[in-house]
Amino acid sequence: MTTTNPNFTDAEYEARIARTRAEMEKRGIDLLVISDPSNMNWISGYDGWTFYVHQAILLPMEGEPVWWGRGIDGPGAARTVFMRSPESVVPYDDTYVQNPQKHAMESLSTLIVDRGWNTGWIGVEMDNYYYSAAAHHTLVNHLHEARFEDATGLVNWQRLVKSESELLYMRRAARIVERMHQVIQDVAEPGMPKNKLVAEITRAGIEGADGQWGDYPAIVPMAPSGLDATSAHLTWDDRPMRAGESTFFEIAGVHRRYHCPQSRTLFFGTVPDLYRHAEEAVLEATEAGLAQCHPGGRAEDVANAFNATLNKRGFEKDNRCGYSIGLSYPPDWGERTLSLRRGDMTELKPGMVMHFMPALWLEDGGLELTEPVLITEHGPELLCNTPREIFVK
Repeated sequence: MTTTNPNFTDAEYEARIARTRAEMEKRGIDLLVISDPSNMNWISGYDGWTFYVHQAILLPMEGEPVWWGRGIDGPGAARTVFMRSPESVVPYDDTYVQNPQKHAMESLSTLIVDRGWNTGWIGVEMDNYYYSAAAHHTLVNHLHEARFEDATGLVNWQRLVKSESELLYMRRAARIVERMHQVIQDVAEPGMPKNKLVAEITRAGIEGADGQWGDYPAIVPMAPSGLDATSAHLTWDDRPMRAGESTFFEIAGVHRRYHCPQSRTLFFGTVPDLYRHAEEAVLEATEAGLAQCHPGGRAEDVANAFNATLNKRGFEKDNRCGYSIGLSYPPDWGERTLSLRRGDMTELKPGMVMHFMPALWLEDGGLELTEPVLITEHGPELLCNTPREIFVK
């Protein structure tokens, strides 16, 4: 095994495994089948654009984790995982790939039986993008002695508090997204085709900042203008940007798969009164929310403070105003754990990082002024230094 350019020390991976096994033990899980690529990376270091085929990290209660995946991706696993034993990388042959006559989970079932893991409780990530109904059906039908437990989110929740090494990568990602926003301010102008601007944003993101390279984002740039910006998740086309319209840019800097998303809004011409009032309301509400970002507080405290202040200013936001972030693969840069909304009683702890997302979608456009926020012993730390205001050209 020849791990190349490892992201973390063996000791850090071993600590992550210990935390995960402790939770497995609480739930009575003997074997965890991890199919979420973010969780696979976090546990083992595996990194590859291979999540379009079936793959997994198998984590038993003892011994090294085992990577299982497509045969041609085995060498990539050997180059990226921290495990040293050749038996920790197990490929399946290519006849299992997109073949209606057989399913890759048949191969996984054989591996589980061969390792003697087929008679206990097996945890699987049931509600995950990468674990299909057919995958689960095949496993259940081939592992008759096993009992299955839904382990969705088990690993995700272990990832919530970041190590110093993880925070280093997120701060590097923050410098990258700052540069991306500066590029927008520098090159965007009325008449510029949107795809040309997105090309410049993407270039800046991949080039990186401060000598640190940029990785690909889990979400492509969101850059809608005008009425398109009344929706949260439209991307771009080739239409020229126009004076008198707002455009919000929801983008992320990424380094070694660690994301730092941040959104800002650009307006060409004189900003209408509605947008200025919305900007003032969002800025005041953001400060109210940030004041609740301290250890011992609850996720809902941030949302409640934000929404109460926003409502006093005559605006409402009927969706969550943030979520946890860190290591991610497509199609989402959120960790799918903590949400900043009423009823989420997750305790805030030092080392948690959230995308505070106080976005508003108005009747003729959108306003996004968001922040990546780290919880520290002393309160919130904003990872980015981008001015929090509507950019006007």
